[in-house]
Amino acid sequence: MSTQAELTRRGRTLVLAVCCTSVFIGNLNNTVLNVALPAMQRDLHSSLSGLQWTTDAYLIVLAALLMLAGSAADRLGRRRVFRTGLALFTLGSLLCGLAPGLNWLIGFRVLQAVGASMLNPVAMSIITNTFTEPRERAKAIGVWGAVMGVAMALGPMVGGALVQGIGWRSIFWINLPIGLAALICAARYVPESRAPRPRRVDPVGQILVMVLLGSLTYAIIEGPGTGWTAPRTLACAIAAPVALIALVAYEKRRVEPLVELRVFRSAAFSGASVMAVCSFFVLGGFLFLNTLYLQNNRGMSALHAGLYMLPMAVMNIVTSPLSGRLTAGRGPRLPLLLAGAATTAGGALLAAGAAFTTDGLLFTAYVLIGIGAGLANTPITNAAMAGMPKEQAGVAAAIVSTGRQFGQALGVAVLGAVLTTGLRDGGTGYTQAVRPGYWIVTACGVAILVLALVATRRTAPRAAAAVPAGGWQQPAPAAVTEARR
Repeated sequence: MSTQAELTRRGRTLVLAVCCTSVFIGNLNNTVLNVALPAMQRDLHSSLSGLQWTTDAYLIVLAALLMLAGSAADRLGRRRVFRTGLALFTLGSLLCGLAPGLNWLIGFRVLQAVGASMLNPVAMSIITNTFTEPRERAKAIGVWGAVMGVAMALGPMVGGALVQGIGWRSIFWINLPIGLAALICAARYVPESRAPRPRRVDPVGQILVMVLLGSLTYAIIEGPGTGWTAPRTLACAIAAPVALIALVAYEKRRVEPLVELRVFRSAAFSGASVMAVCSFFVLGGFLFLNTLYLQNNRGMSALHAGLYMLPMAVMNIVTSPLSGRLTAGRGPRLPLLLAGAATTAGGALLAAGAAFTTDGLLFTAYVLIGIGAGLANTPITNAAMAGMPKEQAGVAAAIVSTGRQFGQALGVAVLGAVLTTGLRDGGTGYTQAVRPGYWIVTACGVAILVLALVATRRTAPRAAAAVPAGGWQQPAPAAVTEARR
């Protein structure tokens, strides 16, 4: 088995290929589901909120466990945790394809998410520790981001073809051969690595994170149906900020916290984390709303709906590698500014309602949203990791990945709630009911623009200078021992 020091150029390429494969199936799984939602709704007799939970149960569990997975990988071994994640994700995919009902499907999606939580952040940590030269690392991250973008772009088309030809259950079965192949290759090619002094497990912090994400999502999804003043909705709406306050207060006192709050002292890291939430809010919410619009309102088949989104997919695929090259050569600011501008323009076109009048304008909106999604991912990752000590790569990558997944879940929850409320209270059609949601998408684009200007002013060397000597690593073992007493 190869060790970290023994990796040749070919070995590093194989490691990158395995990591990108895991990222591919994880992110394909996120977007391939959307085009299958109407078929699931008919087959499983699901409500709109049930469809939201089919998507968000996965995303919330994934987001809640990412930081734990990153920390566990730093402690137990990145390859070991990575392989465990692949095994659980593949098993969960098999069970999802066999689910007899909606509740079973949601439960198996949770299992799938537990495995997926061990893929993205751990893969990024493996890449960061494998590619130690900054320029080489930037290129590797660019490939990783491009694969993520391609997977997300291909999701609607792949899903449409599978649903049309085999049925919605096949969107889960496609993960089986890919997952098994990645599992075998990971055992053979990925070297084991650990952080020199990894953090201890933080069960209280983990519980607070789960309460925060779960209660906020529940309140948003169930609010339109049960009523915003219903006891359960109010309880969750109150529990979310209470959990956030308790999490910040508790983590600040811990010597080895689950959420290392000091990383947010870096403007680049904080800005990148918020941009990750905004970018994936747009992607998750847009895909959820658009697939319902094309199939339920325009009467398209799953395959036709997937092909209809080809302009978005093509632009995502084209701009993802371009973003990697721009980021490697000129830094993250330019691609982030372009991503924010494209997202703002696409969201405004949809919010104004003009995009729903002709196919040409609708395709223009798709192109703009695709450009925004394709350009944003790589520079967000690069800006977040700039100046971060590589021994804490797992935790830093997990925080950004948490922002991505929670942003996607939040997009489905918020824009789904806006649609539900508009259809129920306004008595209007889909296009009128959904327009407020697309104004939120536009606001996210503006936020990316502003943050790109503010958070990328500091260069990587300056960001690195903000990191204390030795990085945000724990105190010396004697100090840790004393604190634990």
